[in-house]
Parts: sequence; C-alpha cells; structure tokens
Amino acid sequence: MYTDTERCVRAVRSKDARFDGWFFTAVLTTGIYCRPSCPVVPPKAENMTFYPSAAACQQAGFRACKRCRPDTSPGSPEWNARADAVARAVRLIQDGVVDREGVPGLAGRLGYSARQIERQLLAELGAGPLALARAQRAQTARLLIETTGLPMADIAFAAGFFSIRAFNDTVREVFALSPSELRARGARGTRGARGTRGTDPAGTSGARGTDGTAPTATPGVISLRLPFRAPLNPDNLFGHLAATAVPGVEEWRDGAYRRTLSLPYGHGIVALSPRPDHIACRLSLTDPRDLTLAISSCRRMLDLDADPVAVDEQLRADPLLTPLVDKAPGRRVPRTVDAAEFAVRAVLGQQVSTAAARTHAARLVTAHGVPVDDPEGGLTHLFPSPEALAALDPEALALPRTRRTTLTTLVAALADGSLRLGPDSDWDRAREQLIALPGFGPWTVEVIAMRALGDPDAFLPTDLGMRRAAAGLGLPSTPAALTARAAAWRPWRAYAVQYLWATEDHAINHLPA
Repeated sequence: MYTDTERCVRAVRSKDARFDGWFFTAVLTTGIYCRPSCPVVPPKAENMTFYPSAAACQQAGFRACKRCRPDTSPGSPEWNARADAVARAVRLIQDGVVDREGVPGLAGRLGYSARQIERQLLAELGAGPLALARAQRAQTARLLIETTGLPMADIAFAAGFFSIRAFNDTVREVFALSPSELRARGARGTRGARGTRGTDPAGTSGARGTDGTAPTATPGVISLRLPFRAPLNPDNLFGHLAATAVPGVEEWRDGAYRRTLSLPYGHGIVALSPRPDHIACRLSLTDPRDLTLAISSCRRMLDLDADPVAVDEQLRADPLLTPLVDKAPGRRVPRTVDAAEFAVRAVLGQQVSTAAARTHAARLVTAHGVPVDDPEGGLTHLFPSPEALAALDPEALALPRTRRTTLTTLVAALADGSLRLGPDSDWDRAREQLIALPGFGPWTVEVIAMRALGDPDAFLPTDLGMRRAAAGLGLPSTPAALTARAAAWRPWRAYAVQYLWATEDHAINHLPA
C-alpha cells in the first residue's frame, strides 16, 4: 500500500487508525516517522514519503515520533494473511529468531539462502532481516526501559543486543533519547494526569499499568497494552479460549484469560484482559529475554493484527452473512501460542465433547507437563512438549485404540522434526503432511490450519456446528455445496466460520462472567 501515495496521503490527513501498521509516514522536513493516525497537524504532501516498515524508516535515517510512538502500531495484517517466504520470515523475526539463531538460522528454517531472504525482504519491506530485527530489539528495549526497573545492562541483553554500546547507540538513534532519558520520560508520563502516551489508545502502556494507573512493583512482571485495529468483538475470542481451557495450563480468573507459556529461555505466565481500546497484558517471565516471543505469541493467539474492516466488508457481500456481521462486527479467530500443543489437543478433541477433550488434555498435563508456580492463580503446569509425550505409554491413554495410534504418530512426527508446525510453516505443505497421518481427516487438518497455523482461509464444511448454522441461515448444509458457496468469502473463510459458530448458544460464544 505504501506505494499508493495518494491513498496514503488521504489516510494521514484523516488520521485513520485503520492504516496503522500498514505503512509509515516519514516527514522530510523534521526527520521523524509517524503512524498514519499521528495526532499532530499533518505535514504537506510534498514533505511526506512512505515506507512499508519502521525498520525501513530507521534505515533511511528517520527517528520515531515521540507523540504517536509508531513503534507500538499493530503489525501489518498482510504478514498473517500469507504463507510465502516473506510473510513467514516476518513472523519468525517477530518471534526473535534472528536474535537467537542469526540470519543463517532464519534462512535455514525457511529453506532459502540468506541472500535470497535478504533480497525478498528488501523488495517488500525496504529492510533486510538484520534491520528488521534491530527495530524489533529497539521496541523491546523501550518496553523494558519504561515498564521495569531492570538495570540497563540487563535490558540490553534481554532485548537481544550483544553489547551495551549497540544498545545505547540504537536507542539514541531510533528514539532521539538515551536509555536513561527514555526511562525518565516514562516516569514523568506516569505521574502526569494526561501525558501523550497515556492518551494513546493503541500504544503500549509505557510506565503505566494496564488500567492506566501506576504499575505494580511485582518482580519479574511486565504490564503493557496490546494494540489492535477496531472493531474487536471479545465474546467468541475469549469465550472460546476460556471454554476449552485445559485445567492447570489455562484458566479464566478475575476477568482475564491466563495461561502458562513454554519459552526458549524459560517459561512464563500471561494474563490477558479485553478492554475497549486495547488488550491488557500482564506477563510474568523467568527470563526477560523471552519478552519478544511472549508478546508476539499472545498477539498471534488473539489475532490482533487482523484487519476487521477488510474481513467484514468481504463477508457482508453475502446477504445471508450480512446480519451476522452487522450484529457483532470484528470477530477474530481464536488461535494458539503453540502450534504443536494445539495439534495434540485437536486429536484429543476428535468426536468428543469440549468437556471430554479438556479432561483428556488435563491427564496428559498432569502426567507429563513441567510443574510451575503460580502465586496469583491456579496454573500448575506447562503443556508437555512433543519430546515429553513421545515417551508416553499408549495403553495409559483412555482413548479408543485408533485414536491412540493417531496421537502417538503425531507426537512422534513432531518430536523427530519430520512434521514442523509453527509460524514458519508452509500451510499447503503442512496440510499434506497432516492428512498423510493415520486418523487425520479434513476436519482435524483444517482446524489445525485455522487455529494453529493461522491460515485465515481455513474452512470446516464438515463441522457439525457449521452445518447446523448453515441450514438455519438458508445456506447449503452439505460440505460440497457449502464449500462452493464459501468461495465468495475467500480469503477470509476462517472468519466466516466464527460468525457461523456464533449463531449457536454455546459457551465458546460468550465472554465469561
């Protein structure tokens, strides 16, 4: 979109927050870059130039606006709607893969050479993997500086920098403030009644708590705001996560969905609460180096980078879906923080009730999950990894024999790496691998594609709830006929599934009390 100058100028002049994250505005006369919805008086059109990423702006010598904080914009929805090499690379960079494994590690995961990845990212985002990772590190550093009391040296390495000097230089270059000045500015914003950051509805909370108050001083806890594009309907999003929660791993408590997280350097516990203009996020991490991945995983689980206006506009074109969309616009697809975990749970949920699936999963967790402490709630374990489940005794599973085979085959493939599910997955290739496993039919494959891989066009025409909803609306109810009708909903069929599921009075469709 950033190449359409006329459209970008209109978005900037109207301060349209829907375009935040789609592109960034660099102002030639001031040397700063902003999000489209920046509240300042828009510059003249001839003084604006547009870039596809914050990293590209930084690489061109522009610094982040202190007023609109463009580094806190929602991510571009484009990268979650595609499964090509560039989109997969962006998702991996957001997860901190370059910091942990370097550019060769990123390229190896994608099956390309480092030079090919560099060339493709430069063509689409105006910046290579190192520049994109640097922008990600700067954003993480700012968050830690403003929301924690960690020493600056600890923040530097937690954010992914390899030296204090690189940390200091990057922060000064991107934000035009030293790390200590950034922390002091954040503290002033907390004390101020109406600081610019406190009134920014889409940014992180800075040094503020998730409800706008001063943050708690709980060691190891980071409170922040996860931005999204409005509208967002939390009912099915949080309702689904709460209704299917595995005891010990997930829970709904005090208006928040809470769960444990398995992370590269340790583990964490996150609490996510819906607010009118953001998602309040409270993270407790055993190692702050996991912050980047924890945030990106939560954003992916809640589908926060979606473009609901584009999705709903497409679905409204079908007159039978129009009333559903108009009644509750902005539905998201509830996803997961761990694709392998969800695949295991999808098998456990085959042809059983939600309650039975939770029971089966809870037994696995108790027997094979890693115990954790949760002083603030009732979480007890991490969900067991495929490697831990590979050693389980099939005879100990209270499942039909065929489903035991399905589960053990899946776990073995995940454990030995022959099946890889995650943000770097090629959706079509993953489908081919899954359908080749014993006991995997179209429903299981598509629900994994929808909720674990994040394919926005995954579709479940054989799902019983879908077929009942379709029949009630006058849509075709047979799988073949429904699939043919749904061709007009592409590439957003996974969102159509959410609207159709919402016609039933089921716990997954209601925000818990």
